[in-house]
Amino acid sequence: MASARCTRLLGPGRTIAAPAETTRVSTGRLESFSDGVIAVAATLLVLDITVPAMGSDHSLAHALLNKWPVYAAYVTSFITIGIIWINHHAMISRLRAADHAILMLNLLLLLCIAVLPFATSLMAAYLRQPNGQGLAAGVYSGMFLLMSVAFGALNRQILFGKAQLLAVELSNERRRQILNRALTGLIPYAIATALAPVSPYATLAICAAVAAFYALPIASGG
Repeated sequence: MASARCTRLLGPGRTIAAPAETTRVSTGRLESFSDGVIAVAATLLVLDITVPAMGSDHSLAHALLNKWPVYAAYVTSFITIGIIWINHHAMISRLRAADHAILMLNLLLLLCIAVLPFATSLMAAYLRQPNGQGLAAGVYSGMFLLMSVAFGALNRQILFGKAQLLAVELSNERRRQILNRALTGLIPYAIATALAPVSPYATLAICAAVAAFYALPIASGG
């Protein structure tokens, strides 16, 4: 019977290790690394909030109000990343261990989250520009859409693909309920991305509405 520690004799004094079992990683390491990436992404968002230049003909209040796209994009992205962090913790806490497939899907999710500061800065800079605003809005909502897809794929892998790794057994109905709630944001993010060339403001409003919805106790957690 083969195991990671079993050996097979090839001849006098010669041995070779049998194939190792599928790699498993503790959920503590997975969550610690994920928390670090998410925290850095959330922190980088604030770099776009700068002090208005002095010496302008307008008042400070006018200068601050004129930067509202920066504040709107920051709040939307920060709340969204915060909710992802909350739901990511709930998702990983269901596991007793993680295998290679879960680790790779988790990396894909973190990749999408790490790009959000760039997408947020792009949206804030181009929202009121005559050229490029539609593309900037499409990149912004598109990254939320990709993040939502990655989160849903990871959740599905945990709940159905690797159900044997769950710390506590869940009924099929409960697992479907959790997954459906996680996928709720896909449709509005897809609509926001489709509307980006037509109305970047509508795109930002939809992304903000999704963030506000998931901030509600009935929608967050899992």
